[in-house]
Amino acid sequence: MEIAYLADHPEHIEELARLHFAEWGYLNPGDTLDRRIERLTADCGRLAIPAMVVALREHELVGSAALVAHDMSDHRSLTPWLASVFVKPEYRRNGVGSMLVRRVEQEAAALGVETLYLFTPSAAPLYERLGWTLLEHCRYKGVEVDIMSRSLAV
Repeated sequence: MEIAYLADHPEHIEELARLHFAEWGYLNPGDTLDRRIERLTADCGRLAIPAMVVALREHELVGSAALVAHDMSDHRSLTPWLASVFVKPEYRRNGVGSMLVRRVEQEAAALGVETLYLFTPSAAPLYERLGWTLLEHCRYKGVEVDIMSRSLAV
């Protein structure tokens, strides 16, 4: 399994946008697939905020994770965020998600980030196993979510 920058594999942008749209489109009802493709293309940084990494297996897209400045419009004081952690269903429960999370944590730490944030509607136990702490349980865009943080300071 290879973890690489999406910027180095732009051939996967459209597929990844479709996967993200199918997984989280309900959080942004006015969104379109074309707008998601535009955002992914714009957020393809390397060792920067924003940045997107992908998991690849023999050149096949397996999953993704991102480092973004903001991921919740009503929590603008928290920054930066781990976002877009996604693994194709057939590759789940094999450590791919953990690898993607760790890679974004490393990217953030290399940029001097001391605390990283995320929100999840359903994966809090995974993040807790990876050392993340629950900050708040709240309703966001009509969905119950957990906001979590991870200290990256050594």
